[in-house]
Amino acid sequence: MHSNKLGRIPPYILAKVVAETKAARGQGEDIIDFGMGNPDMATPQHIVDKLVEAVSKPQNHRYSVSRGVYKLREAICKWYERRYAVELNPDTEAIATIGAKEGVSHFMLALLNPGDTVIVPTPCYPIHAYSVVLAEGNVIGIPFQPGEDLFPRIEAVCKNSWPKPKAIILSYPHNPTGSIVDLSFFEKVVDLARKENLLVIHDHAYAELCFGDYKSPSLLQVPGAKELGVEFYSVSKTYNMAGWRIGFMVGNAKAVGILTRIKSYLDYGMFAPIQIAGICALNGPQACVANIVDTYRSRRDVLVDGLNKLGWEVSKPEATMFVWAQIPEKFRHMTSVDFAMKLLAEAKIAVSPGAGFGEGGEGYVRFALIENEKRTQQALRGIKKMFAEKT
Repeated sequence: MHSNKLGRIPPYILAKVVAETKAARGQGEDIIDFGMGNPDMATPQHIVDKLVEAVSKPQNHRYSVSRGVYKLREAICKWYERRYAVELNPDTEAIATIGAKEGVSHFMLALLNPGDTVIVPTPCYPIHAYSVVLAEGNVIGIPFQPGEDLFPRIEAVCKNSWPKPKAIILSYPHNPTGSIVDLSFFEKVVDLARKENLLVIHDHAYAELCFGDYKSPSLLQVPGAKELGVEFYSVSKTYNMAGWRIGFMVGNAKAVGILTRIKSYLDYGMFAPIQIAGICALNGPQACVANIVDTYRSRRDVLVDGLNKLGWEVSKPEATMFVWAQIPEKFRHMTSVDFAMKLLAEAKIAVSPGAGFGEGGEGYVRFALIENEKRTQQALRGIKKMFAEKT
């Protein structure tokens, strides 16, 4: 009894991992969970305190506004100015969303006509592709591997496709692969988009989770990018606020306008105290962000160093909270789902199968760095035991 558009969406593979993990734990198994990218650390205390203060005031219990209160949009714009030297108008070039996922989904509904095409690299965060499908658009998938220069493939698709793509969805630092780019990549993309009349949509959710000297650039740092591009951001990972659902879209005023219009019919915005806490996160002390990044870096090092010692060759990502690992050669006859289920059953760890991120993800699994170092060492012992067994 579902709609045809829902029929175009396959079962959510990543949900299978969650269900199987829950079932194993229900049977008393101690499962170490690297599956969903769900931060395990607490939200910084000063943000929690601001929420408590705001929620105690009855005037904050009423309906809010779907595009976000002005002070939140102002905080978003000031954050961009401090972080990237990008100037934005809080009235016309910024809109709050209930997390980046909601924002991308509703933006696609407002942007696309049935049959419009959108370029989406694969593997990708699933909503990037399926938001297009739900909007009755068509996805042009571009398979790529970590470390590969994606731009020549984007350029070729733009020149050789008919009908011409209406938009492209990018995301750097990249989930699931951890791939990164420098500003020159966005400069080339903006130049191409101008020539091809292409809207650039950049999901920048992992902007602050960068290690070493790498700093992730914003699409909007490119001169003229606001004429043809938008950027989504979320406080979920930066401030350990995943469950709070605070995101936003900034950039092209017309694009912000159409998202504002559709959201005005769909929701009344976030609970006001949550928005006030979001203002506190963006405007408040940022030392907490450095601490969060240090934690992920340490977990990355323990996991990747340990995997390599076991003979599972994996590169250290320079950004994100994920490790993207090709299935070891010994097990490459298995699908990513089957290998993930084997890890769950025998090593007692949960990972996300690469197939859950699209066709380009098959042959890989993704570890989310949401377990501490001690639990990670335990996981490595489980993997070592599994590798030692005959298959």
